[in-house]
Amino acid sequence: MRHLISTRDFSKDEVLALFDRAREFLDEKPRTLLKGKSVTTIFFENSTRTLSSFETAAKRLDAKVLRLDVSRSSSSKGETLFDTAANLDAMNPNAIVVRHQHSGVPSFLARYVKCPVLNGGDGKHAHPTQALLDLFTINEHFSGNIEGKRVLIVGDIKNSRVAASNIELLSRFNFDITLVAPPQFMPNVDLKKTSNLKEALENADIIISLRTQTERHQKQIYGSLKDYAKDYCIKKELIKDKDIIILHPGPVHRNIDISDEVLADKRCLVLRQVSNGVAIRMAALLKLILES
Repeated sequence: MRHLISTRDFSKDEVLALFDRAREFLDEKPRTLLKGKSVTTIFFENSTRTLSSFETAAKRLDAKVLRLDVSRSSSSKGETLFDTAANLDAMNPNAIVVRHQHSGVPSFLARYVKCPVLNGGDGKHAHPTQALLDLFTINEHFSGNIEGKRVLIVGDIKNSRVAASNIELLSRFNFDITLVAPPQFMPNVDLKKTSNLKEALENADIIISLRTQTERHQKQIYGSLKDYAKDYCIKKELIKDKDIIILHPGPVHRNIDISDEVLADKRCLVLRQVSNGVAIRMAALLKLILES
């Protein structure tokens, strides 16, 4: 049984094949490729983009979607994850998409169900479809010429599952990665690091800006978000007229992560990421449901 728990679950060739399939889906036309199949979504943590993206992807493929309301589910009454898995499996879905605030939950569920599990984000661990759609967006912009492109990952890297997945995936595709963050947001990984955004921008091709993960901070570790923004907000005076593209997984803290002016700039591909995300998730659902 194949699952998508982390970006490591797909080889480079599989990722490129996924991109070829996703490209077909950019026309946003409905298909009947998953007619008669069902996809269950269970999100133990709040989500707008990822949840709606997966559900839109499933419906465009003509799959039935069952959204389990966690606030009303037995898990909120103390049901164990094992029992949750058993009950999900008893419904015989063709795929389960799960998000959880704790790392490892999608991997746990995958051991106890008979269908593919897709990780919609687990703790600080991974968010594989976000990394895949980010790479797809970059790949499309540069017409496949991505080898050696210089990417800055900026912000609360230490607490970001998006950053963790992007670091793994982009490294395999030979990007030149620099992490840009204050010391308290910097992970202990073997990559180029700096706290100086202005200096790092001089030679960058791509910026992946991140949201400050305040909900994952055990205590306040920056004076204020405004103080953080003075050093790490992506502003027009920083990027000037550089030939660069800007990505963000959303939701964007306006004028904290990225300024209003830059969000409106044609080099900012945040909305294109959203469109690409549906296509990537269509391709992932199709691959796992029909090939597993």
